[in-house]
Amino acid sequence: MRVNVLQHTPDEGPGAIRDWAHAKRHTMFVYHPAQFGKLPTAAETDLLVILGGPISPNDDLPWIAAERELIGQLLAAHTPIFGACFGAQQVTKQLGYVVGKSPAKEVGWAPVIRQSNVIPGLPDQLTVLHWHEDMFEIPADAQLLFSSARVRNQGYLYSDNVIGLQFHLEPLADNVREMVVNDGDYIAGSVLGQPAAKILATPVPLENQLVLFQLLNFITEAN
Repeated sequence: MRVNVLQHTPDEGPGAIRDWAHAKRHTMFVYHPAQFGKLPTAAETDLLVILGGPISPNDDLPWIAAERELIGQLLAAHTPIFGACFGAQQVTKQLGYVVGKSPAKEVGWAPVIRQSNVIPGLPDQLTVLHWHEDMFEIPADAQLLFSSARVRNQGYLYSDNVIGLQFHLEPLADNVREMVVNDGDYIAGSVLGQPAAKILATPVPLENQLVLFQLLNFITEAN
């Protein structure tokens, strides 16, 4: 399987998604559309992973529009898609739904609660890394997967092969450090009230990687 990853900022990389791809013996290609303007074709994509970044799908940038065009082609072809934060928002916009400001800016570690049994075996609650102040609308044909105490729309399953998460399961400890040292100013104003030192001192739960693998397995083995 060819896994094509769209990375939008240097400090938000594939993290544990790379470990999943290697464990499955898939081939992974990482694209940087914001920097180089390059995207894979739909024909050469078996799984599209769309990562986060300090931009909005509402921004009027040519590469954002081109990325959504690719997403539309993959949705039509029933190709698996996994979106994290901005990535999930991109899928939402392509499906014709709204992305706007969330009720609360969440930056740091906080629980999300499972809202559906559609994917078997997911835990009732996970402590995950939040790094956002926007929120996607849940598409009408999608199932709400996760909510937090302050932001209802934290994750969804569309069809049986597209998952969008507002939070991050992919960062490993090195990735969290990279996000904090490079983008730590973004923490200001978060309702979670966690300073950089607190975010750095919180161990990445092993369960997050296991759930990430479970979600990726689900959408890639749906057919």
